[in-house]
Amino acid sequence: MSNVSIAPGGAGLFSPLRIRDFRRLWTGMTVSLLGDGIFLVAVAWQAYDLSNAPTALALVGVAMTGTQVAFLLAGGIVSDRLDRRRVMVAADVLRGLSVAVLGLLSLSGVLELWEMVIIAGVYGAGSAFFGPAFDAIVPELVPADLLQQANSLDQFVRPATWGLAGPALGGWIISAWSVGGAFLADSATFVVSIVALLGMGHRTAFASERGDLSIAIRDVREGFRYVRSHVWLWGTFLAATIAYLMFWGPVEVLLPFVVRNGMGGRARDFGFILAVGGMGAIFAAIVMGSRRQPRRHITFIYAVWTVSTLAIVGYGLARYPWQAMMAAFVFNALEAAGTIVWATTKQRMVPNRLLGRVSSFDWFISIGLLPLSFALTGPVAAAIGARTTLVVAGLVGGLATFAFLFLPGMRSTERRAAKGPRESPALALQSTGRTNE
Repeated sequence: MSNVSIAPGGAGLFSPLRIRDFRRLWTGMTVSLLGDGIFLVAVAWQAYDLSNAPTALALVGVAMTGTQVAFLLAGGIVSDRLDRRRVMVAADVLRGLSVAVLGLLSLSGVLELWEMVIIAGVYGAGSAFFGPAFDAIVPELVPADLLQQANSLDQFVRPATWGLAGPALGGWIISAWSVGGAFLADSATFVVSIVALLGMGHRTAFASERGDLSIAIRDVREGFRYVRSHVWLWGTFLAATIAYLMFWGPVEVLLPFVVRNGMGGRARDFGFILAVGGMGAIFAAIVMGSRRQPRRHITFIYAVWTVSTLAIVGYGLARYPWQAMMAAFVFNALEAAGTIVWATTKQRMVPNRLLGRVSSFDWFISIGLLPLSFALTGPVAAAIGARTTLVVAGLVGGLATFAFLFLPGMRSTERRAAKGPRESPALALQSTGRTNE
C-alpha cells in the first residue's frame, strides 16, 4: 500500500462521531447490523433444518435478492425525493416486522419453507429502499474531508457487528435456545435502529427533485445518463455483476452446507468462521481509516477485490473450520479495503442530488444477477460437488474482476488526479465519479 499516505489534520477513524446526526445514524446502524449478523446464521440454519439440501437456502436467497433487485430503482428515486431518514425508518419497520413473523412461526414449529421464502422476499424489498437512502445520506451529514473516515468507520462497524459479534451471538443463541429465538433477537435490533433514526434532524429532498412522482421515469433516465457517461461507474457495476454472479450464491449457500455436512460443524462453528472474517474487515477499516484516499484509487480497488475473490478458493479447499477462518479473514479484509475506497470515490465524485439514484443503479446492476447466482448454485453443486463449485467460483470471479481494470478509460480519473496538487486529491477527482456494502 505504498501509494497511500497518512490522513491530513490528524483526522482519526472516530472523527465523524463528533457530528450529532452521524453519531445517531452510526448508533442505530451498529445495533441493526448486530441483528443482521444474527440473521445471517439463523436463516442458513433454519433453511437447512427444513430441508438439508443446498436448494432450500438457494430458494430463500432467490426470493430475498429478487425483490431487492426489483425495487432498487424505486428505492433510488424515493431516496432522492423524500426525507432519506424517513425512508430508512419505513424500511426498518418492514424488515423488523418480517423477521419477527419469521421468529414466531419458527418457535411455534409450523414454519414451512414456502413461508420462509415469502417472508425473505418482503425483507429484500425493505432492503431495496434502505440501501440507497443510507448511501446518499452520509455525505449530507459528513463534510468531504471526513468521508474517508466515515466510510472506514462504516467498514469497521459492519464486520465488528454483522461479521463478528452478530454471527457469534447468533450461533450461541441457536445452540442455547432455538433458531426462532435468534430471529426475534434480530427483530428487536430494528427497534433500536428506528429510535436512533427518528432522533436525527429532519432532512428534505432537493427542490429540483420534488414534484409529482409521474416524472420518475425522467429521474431514472437522468441517473442512467450520468452512469453511462462515466466508465469508472458502469464498468465497476458490471465487474461486480459478474463477480457476484460467480461467487455470491456459492458462498452464501455452500459455505454453511460444507461446514455442516463436510466438516461436521454446528451453527457455532459457522458463526465463528464469519466472526473471523469480520475481524479481517475490522483490521482493514482501522488501517484505511488512518490513511488518505489512494492516488491510484481505481487500481487499488480492483487489485484488492481481485485477491479477495480469489480467497474464496480457500473455502472449497478447507477441511477444518480453522482453515475456512483463514480464508474468511483474507476475503473480508481485502473486500472491506476496496469498499472503503470505492464508497469514498463515489461520494466525492457524484453530485449529491444524483447520489441516491446512482447508488440505486450501483446496487441494481451489481446485484442484478444474484437471484440467478442462487438459482444456479444448487444444480451446479449437485453436478460437480459443493467444494469444487466454491473453487471455480473464486477463480473465475477473481479473473473476471481483474479483467475490468483494463477497460479503456477506467483509470482516466487516476491520471487526472496525478496532475492535480497532492494536498487536494478530491478536487482533482471532481473533474470526472465493485460496490456496496
